[in-house]
Formats: sequence, C-alpha cells, structure tokens
Amino acid sequence: MAQPPLLPSSVLLSLHIALLLLLVPCSAQVGDSCSSARDCGTGLYCGSCPAAGRTKPSCIRNLAIQPTSIVKGLPFNRYSWLVTHNSFSILGEPSRTGVERVTFYNQEDSVTNQLRNGVRGLMLDMYDFNDDVWLCHSLQGQCYNFTAFVPAVETLKEVEAFLSENPSEIVTIFIEDYVRSPMGLSKVFTAADLMKYLYPISEMPTNGQDWPTVTDMVAKNHRLLVFTSDSSKEASEGIAYQWSYLIENESGDPGIVPGSCPNRKESQPLNSRSASLFLQNYFPTMPVQNEACKENSGLPQMAQACYAAAGNRIPNFIAVNFYMVRSDGGGVFDVQDRVNGMTLCGCNTIAACQAGAPMGACKDMGPQSQTPSSSSSTSSSSSSSVNGNIYSGTIEFKTHPTAGASTTSTWSSFVLLLSLLLTVNLFASFMH
Repeated sequence: MAQPPLLPSSVLLSLHIALLLLLVPCSAQVGDSCSSARDCGTGLYCGSCPAAGRTKPSCIRNLAIQPTSIVKGLPFNRYSWLVTHNSFSILGEPSRTGVERVTFYNQEDSVTNQLRNGVRGLMLDMYDFNDDVWLCHSLQGQCYNFTAFVPAVETLKEVEAFLSENPSEIVTIFIEDYVRSPMGLSKVFTAADLMKYLYPISEMPTNGQDWPTVTDMVAKNHRLLVFTSDSSKEASEGIAYQWSYLIENESGDPGIVPGSCPNRKESQPLNSRSASLFLQNYFPTMPVQNEACKENSGLPQMAQACYAAAGNRIPNFIAVNFYMVRSDGGGVFDVQDRVNGMTLCGCNTIAACQAGAPMGACKDMGPQSQTPSSSSSTSSSSSSSVNGNIYSGTIEFKTHPTAGASTTSTWSSFVLLLSLLLTVNLFASFMH
C-alpha cells in the first residue's frame, strides 16, 4: 500500500514554530488592551467598565498582594487587609430552601476563592433559622426562606479549610449578629472546627495598644479574629464585641460621600485612640453589580478622606462589594497596596517595599513608584504586576492550582500534543 505523502519539511517546521509560539506566556500588564484573559499576565484578567464609559477591555488585577509576604513581623494593626461585605451573598448562589430568593447580592465569587485571591476579612450576617444558624441577607433581624443563603457552618468550614491549607495566614470575621439561641455562635464555630484558631479575648489589646506581631499570632495559632455586633456575646460566649476593639466609619451610602467620612454610631469617633484597629466601609446601601466598577473607582479618594478623618490613621480593613470588579487600574487591590506601602516602607505601593530595607528605600518600579507624600499616597494609579493564579466564581481566568483544570492548561496540552505530532512528522520527512 502506498504511503500518504509527507508535508515538506519547511512547512512542518513553520507549523511547529507557530504552535510553540502559542505557548509563550503573554505579558500584557495592568491597563494594557486585551481581548481575553490569555492576553494578560499572570494574576490579571480582561475586563471593562461600561458604567464609567470604559468599554474597551483592558488587563485588570484580581489578586491581592499579602503585605506580610514582603514586610514581616510587625504588629497586626500595622497592616491593611481586604474585606468583602456580605461575603456569602453571592450572585448565582442557588436557593437552599426551595423558594426563589428575593434579596440583594454583594459578591460574585465563592468564599473559598475570595480567600485564595487575597481577601482576609469576611462580613457574615448570622441568624437563627430552621433550628440552626444560617447566613441571611434579610431585614428586621428575621431570616426568611426567601432571604436565606446557607447554614453558617458550611461557610465557616471553607474558612477552616483555608486556614488549614495556609498555616501562616490570618483571617478576620465580622458578624452582624442576630443569633439568639443559647451559645449559638460557639456551637457553629465548634462544628466548623475553628475554635482551635480563635484569638482569645483575654489577649486582645485595649486602650489603643498595639496587637501582637503577625509572627507571634501565627506561632500561637491565633489566626482567626472574630468580632460580633452583639455586646452580650463577649461575656456569654467569649466572642469579642466589635466596637470595643475597633473604630469604624458609617456603612452604606453615608460612607461613600466624597470628602466625608463620619463614624458609625456604635463606634468611637474615628480620631479616637481608644482602639487600635480601623475598619473602613466603602459600599453603597443598594449594591448593583454593573455599577460597582464605577463606584469602586472612587475608593482612592475616600481612603484619603477617611485617613484624614481618622487623624492620619490607615484603615486596617477595607470592606467593599464586588471586590473583583473592573474598576480603574488595580481597583481595590491597588488601594490596599498603596496603604500598605505608605505605612510599612514609605513607598507608594507594597510591591516596591524591600524586606529588611530602611523606610523609604523603594525598588525602582518606574516613574509612578517613587516615594509619595502622605497627601498623595492613595490618589494615583499603579501598574505594578502581581504573581498568582485566579479562579473566580463561574468565570475561569487563570485557575488556582487546587481549583481544577483550566481552559488555559487544556489549550496548552492540546498545543503540546500537536507540536509532538508535528515533531514526529518532521523527523519522518527528514528520514525520507
């Protein structure tokens, strides 16, 4: 039987080179134009913000830099952490009660992926419901079958799995507490096997003193801070009353008025030094996903306003809706980086900090990475790149190693297989 003709070796070689070029990693950075996530560098994805008039897609960050990975061993209250408001209220989350849910949504990513992407604070609304403690986005202190999301223990088990897999990480949980069942919180945290990480109230600093270093907290395995809005739980269950240990600005619409940063009524004034942690809320009363990119673009200016209102004090926690939306530049991640950079090393981004270097000794990150003044440190944009993988909700950008195979890796495998077949064919053509 006659053998099928082989392609000319020059054609095979050209095809081989073209396929290999498809495997070369893309290097587009923050702000560069893109048509898909494959065009962007690692730790970035491709998106736009039509609400702000930016319809042309560009590469956008979707991963936080953990400040403790660069500047280590400082008191916990020296760092700034990203927090998700109503972390459990996730778009597309199916109803668990058999009734269509009627409520607002605040996030578009699972709690597990929020933590993987660098979120270190979770806001959870807990209610008595169906003889258990559930996470609900409800009203008047009552959970209904049309406002319920999931039993709280399920989300808390996600936190436990993350802390177990990441033994140097610290997570903070803020509970909007409507649980009235006796020892309700203690039972659900015990069921999730989280009590072994709980930071004890007896060791929490008072009167504005520094917290222990993150190194000490990790060494003692005190890696879970839990605060409740119910003051009675501190005595009855050993859960810290939130406003005894931190100050907080107003949430909802009053917290996003440009140039204004009033304190929440339960909190001491923002310029008080009675507590050493500062929670900055930045989210509207009525969350709208399509508007979130425009809203989050105003965070740098609000961070500056709250910094001034708090007597030149950085926010330790920055709470937002839709943390991964397509806002300007690096979005909420960029603001967190700038706050940490200014505080920890005197640079305009944490990415420019150098471990062990003196204050103000910054890496050369380009013209926008010069050491800033305190008045401008949170107002400009950055284009520093970040390493890391992304897997977010039902949209796959660059898959987390533990989140399953990605479209990118599948495509790479396909190209490698074709390349191998072409190599064999090319070798055969030379042999003939």
